Amino acid sequence: MINQRRSRTLTAACVFAATAALAVSGCSKSETTDSAGGDSGQGAQAAKTPEATSGSGCSLQTYGAPKLDLKDAVVGFSQSEKEANPFRIAETQSIKDEAAKVGVKKLLTTNAQSQLSKQISDIQDMLSQGAQFLIVAPLNSDGLEPALKAAAAKKVPVLTIDRKVNSTACKDYVAFLGSDFVEQGKRAADAMIKTTGGSGKVAILLGASGNNVTTDRTKGFVDQLKAKAPGLEIVAQQTGEFARDKGQQVMEQLIQSKPDITAVYAENDEMGLGAVTALKAAGKKPGKDVKIVSVDGTRNAVQALVDGEYNAVIESNPRFGPLAFATAQKFYAGEEIPENVIIADRAYDESNAKESLGGAF
Repeated sequence: MINQRRSRTLTAACVFAATAALAVSGCSKSETTDSAGGDSGQGAQAAKTPEATSGSGCSLQTYGAPKLDLKDAVVGFSQSEKEANPFRIAETQSIKDEAAKVGVKKLLTTNAQSQLSKQISDIQDMLSQGAQFLIVAPLNSDGLEPALKAAAAKKVPVLTIDRKVNSTACKDYVAFLGSDFVEQGKRAADAMIKTTGGSGKVAILLGASGNNVTTDRTKGFVDQLKAKAPGLEIVAQQTGEFARDKGQQVMEQLIQSKPDITAVYAENDEMGLGAVTALKAAGKKPGKDVKIVSVDGTRNAVQALVDGEYNAVIESNPRFGPLAFATAQKFYAGEEIPENVIIADRAYDESNAKESLGGAF
């Protein structure tokens, strides 16, 4: 029975992926549509398929929500961070574009400006405005409980995207849609090993604390280096809070305190680009004197690859609109939703950066 349930869960995930033209982990070739070769990622390397999605399925009946036609619905989207970050710009636009394509009656959008208290009040305000379905990009993995409880009290389903919440699936939220962040860290480590030859001194620019993205990207990277490249020594780990200016400040400090650093792993592109600025100001050649690998897939980072100032970028796909609304439609059609639905991520290096630049966000 457990194996049958797991099989159904994976098949459901794969159907969502095909509907949204995005690959989901655990799918067979016959079940998966991989966007890596499509218009948005020409020439970029496809993601390595992670292990299967986890968790039993969640249906409309088990969640206890009323049936809904999205064309007659008010849908709310809660963005977590300032849209100065290209990832957030692309993510929000993807939700807006797909809502229009699906024909959603009304889309409410808010931005928490990186404040947890504001995200809670934003979600509560959308509920008071009649939101019947919510898509939430959580600021942190913890702390949204008051907002989730408010949604549950009104029987409003919640999909979380790009960051997990430490709550109970199919009770506090329907499902998590996002990347396999541990796998991203592993792929970044593999890229670092390739570009450095497996030896050197590495600094890690950590993301913001308090969310699973930072924890998982760090774990994947560190564990992979330990297993595959003991000659790459991690000599510093310091948070740059996913911000370019903070990444630059941290890199400036590290240049002084750890002048023998030969490589940088930045847990998002913005921090990596900040490191580029700091290295150039110090008279060093980023991409040559100091190798740089980061995660996101922004156009600016891929351009830095083209310019020889970067060495590799692992994409974290922000285009959640098609997958989110396809998942919502399946949910309201009575189908089971997997607890974790994994979106496909591409990879960029010097071999494909130029031809793939147009597909970066």
